[in-house]
Parts: sequence; C-alpha cells; structure tokens
Amino acid sequence: MSNRIAKCFDALKQKRRSGLIPFIMGGDPNYQISLDLLKALPDAGADLIEIGIPFADPMADGPVIQEAGERALKSGMTLEGVLDMVGEFRAGNNDTPVIVMGYANPVYHYGLTKFCKRAKEVGIDGMIIVDLPPEESEDLHVEARKYGLDIIRLVTTTSSDERADIILQGAGGFLYYVAVAGITGTKSASSAQLKHHFERLREKTALPLAVGFGIKTPDHVKDMAQIADAVVVGSAIVKTIGQTDTKNVINKVVRQVKDLANAL
Repeated sequence: MSNRIAKCFDALKQKRRSGLIPFIMGGDPNYQISLDLLKALPDAGADLIEIGIPFADPMADGPVIQEAGERALKSGMTLEGVLDMVGEFRAGNNDTPVIVMGYANPVYHYGLTKFCKRAKEVGIDGMIIVDLPPEESEDLHVEARKYGLDIIRLVTTTSSDERADIILQGAGGFLYYVAVAGITGTKSASSAQLKHHFERLREKTALPLAVGFGIKTPDHVKDMAQIADAVVVGSAIVKTIGQTDTKNVINKVVRQVKDLANAL
C-alpha cells in the first residue's frame, strides 16, 4: 500500500485505536471553503481524508451527497480542481493520507495515464472508483501501479466468499466495507450485525478494514470501531456543510469531526 496509508495504519495499530476517515465533496460549497476545510480536518482528528470528485450521475450516493456534488459542480468544480486542491493541501501537510472517491466517467474522460500521473504529483495516495468492477479495472490498475497509487475496493454485506476473493485481487491501501445495502446516508447497521463479515474478511486479507455508509454519530463511530480499523463518516458531515452558512461552516464541521474523533 502507499507509504502514507501504511504509516497511518501502523501508527493507529500502535495506539490501539481505529482511525477516522471523514468524507467531503471537493468544491462544496465552493473551492476556497472546501480547501480551507480540507486543511482543517487533520487537526480536528482526521487520520485519513476522503475527498469526492463531483459527478452529474452519482448512482451510489444518496440525496445528501448528490446535492453536495450539485453544489460543487454549480460552483465550477472539476476533476482538475480536486487535484489542484489536494496539491494546495500538500503544501502544508505531507503526512495525512488523502483518498479520492469518484466515478469512472470523469477519470476515463480525463485520461487514465494523465489522471494517475497528476494524482501522484499532487500527493494523492489512493482512489475509490465506485462504479468500476474488478473485471473492468485492469487498465486503471496498470497506470495506478506505475505511479504507486492504491486502488481501494468496496465489499458489501451481500458479497459472497467467491466475490470477495475477486474484489481482493489487486486491492490496495485498505478494504472499504459498505455497512448497508443501498445508497449512502440512508440506513445504518451495528457492529454486532457485521462482526462475522469482518471475521471472514480478516481470514482472507491482511489489508486494514474500514467501514462506511450510514455512520453518523459519535456513538455509532465508537460502536463500529470495535470491529473496524477505520470508520468513514460522509453524509453526516456533508449534511452539516449543506445546512450551514458559509461564514460558520468550517467551525461547525471542525467541531463535528472533533466529536467523532473523540469517540475513538
């Protein structure tokens, strides 16, 4: 896995705690506020950061993140803008791993070689391409390997043992466990419901296991930390951004992320 991701999970292991991975949509509500928020997240308690690439047809996302993507696109955000934003973030932070999450269409339209080369240059550590199945990802894998980028794969509650084996082929960084069936930000699950899934996956891979989808509160984060190496919180943070005026949004999200981090 990438050096920053590996170091992060090694440090978490030594501290005997799970990591917090907040998600924000790049460019929501605009470039500057999104950049300022990105810069503030590590001090607020983020161990890794996941940043979304806005896309007009985000089929895995619920209404909250769909609306965030719409706000970002309306403000003029692009894939290139997300890359630039990470580059500006890296000027002041060379330690916190940054993962981009998006869909195949913008990445393939941008060009796989160009995307991976530029991602490496600006300091991105890995990517989650939500709608790209393992069977169709070899071209991206070739370029990602060339530039030392991890392709982080999603596994779900409905993934069979055979499917999990396929998903794990070429997976890097960490494995992202989707805690509920369906889109982001809707239903929730508990650690007790997922424990046997995690035990099964740990028999198959040494990759750290992160869990996301439907995780909203400090109590929920604390619960999921019993089984996962890292916990992803997305819709709850994005909802705060969407409901808060631009003058106060950074302070409010920082407080929210601090509360989530303190639960760990």
